[in-house]
Amino acid sequence: MKKSLVLALSLGLGILAGCSSESSKPAEKPQPKPPECATARSAFQKCYVAAHGWARDAQPFRLESQLTSDCNGQDGKSAVWRANFASALQHSVKPYLWSGTNAADAPARGVTFGSEDSYNPNNSSTRIFDIAYLKIDSDKALEVAQKHGGAEILKKAPKTPVQYVLDWDGAENKLIWHIFYGASRSEAKLSVAVDATTGDFLRVEK
Repeated sequence: MKKSLVLALSLGLGILAGCSSESSKPAEKPQPKPPECATARSAFQKCYVAAHGWARDAQPFRLESQLTSDCNGQDGKSAVWRANFASALQHSVKPYLWSGTNAADAPARGVTFGSEDSYNPNNSSTRIFDIAYLKIDSDKALEVAQKHGGAEILKKAPKTPVQYVLDWDGAENKLIWHIFYGASRSEAKLSVAVDATTGDFLRVEK
């Protein structure tokens, strides 16, 4: 009987010691999730689905990348993409953003949306387009731009960021990629226009 009691007490103390030892270990900090940089079509598809939850007739009129501290756009990808949609039924436009980063200069990860604004279908800056015209992704458009001055820019200034804007050109009746090399479009060292349907080089815009 005494032996059994001693054995039980020993086991109990062992368990308590084990628990105490485990609880004294510092909790492991969760590792930060690495940034996800995506091409335009991948991010756009996620925004497109979300926009149709807002308005069933939502149509895109502009898609653009956004620079972040962890993605410079030199591989045809971005950690943040902003897709702007218009709805004739809602008489408004609404931006949707996809983010794959936790960077301080970026929106929250996933798909978020901005505030609505009024929509005028006759406004040239909000010309909607059919997504069927978007056949050339941002990385392929970059390859074209690289052959028309972009490679030289990055060779001379390797840290130059690359940004992307996609919109419909009513005069040419084409969906066009505008790839520009610089922190802003107005101060870009080079801007190249590429046909987003065929992948053809159109012109050097700057």
